[in-house]
Amino acid sequence: MKSKLISLPYLVWMVIFTVVPLGLVAYFAFTTPEGEFTWANISQVGQYSGVLLHSILLSLEATAICLVIAYPLAFILSRKPANAQRTMLMLVMLPMWMNFLLRTYAWMTLLEKNGLINKFFGLFGLGPFEMINTPGAVVLGMVYNYLPFMILPLHSIMVKIDDRVIEAAQDLGASPLRVFAKVVVPLSMPGITTGITMVFVPAVSTFIISRMLGGGSNLLIGDLIELQFLGNAYNPNLGSAISLVLMVLILLCMSILNQFDTDGDREGMLV
Repeated sequence: MKSKLISLPYLVWMVIFTVVPLGLVAYFAFTTPEGEFTWANISQVGQYSGVLLHSILLSLEATAICLVIAYPLAFILSRKPANAQRTMLMLVMLPMWMNFLLRTYAWMTLLEKNGLINKFFGLFGLGPFEMINTPGAVVLGMVYNYLPFMILPLHSIMVKIDDRVIEAAQDLGASPLRVFAKVVVPLSMPGITTGITMVFVPAVSTFIISRMLGGGSNLLIGDLIELQFLGNAYNPNLGSAISLVLMVLILLCMSILNQFDTDGDREGMLV
């Protein structure tokens, strides 16, 4: 009885801020402005398949780049002394203490035609390059803003990998590449799947980054949803339908990733 009373506030919180909003999204997705049931909103989502595919591709690129950068960095951090780990993790999280919009505005200043990067290239007689309002600028913004979400789960898993496990593999004659492929990667798989989820989910639904760094020519699914609720083409029913389809696709991706996160991946870790 006591445990139920303790969990009651959390249940109320989940119902008010999770279940009810999701229920409203589902309700608007399957109804007309008059409140009548319809499949028309869901069928219209197919018209924006190109925008959805573009969003997924850019998000996958950003997620892959984050993984390539974060994996060796997280492994190096995990092998450092505890004091050094705390200091370096603080440096990783330091940009997150600044407002998200300010960080993105900073990249606009750097990437624009008369920005600092083009001025630097101009010293060598290069440029100016068109870096702002491009898909590459959107991916760069995603990588910069979401990279800590890849580093932190990877580090939390890698720090639990005992050095003796790696040393044992080396003593048995395994090459460094084989140790990495057969020992480090399987043991760090839970961190990989968590990091991919934490980066891909916000990246595929972002709209601020694409609007500020991508311009009007790089419309993503997040921008499209925002336009349905706040733009001139006000249509919350269609916006809810697009949100619902995106939610289902994200859940499918997460379920696929969870297949790689098994109990066997944790064998060999000593906490």
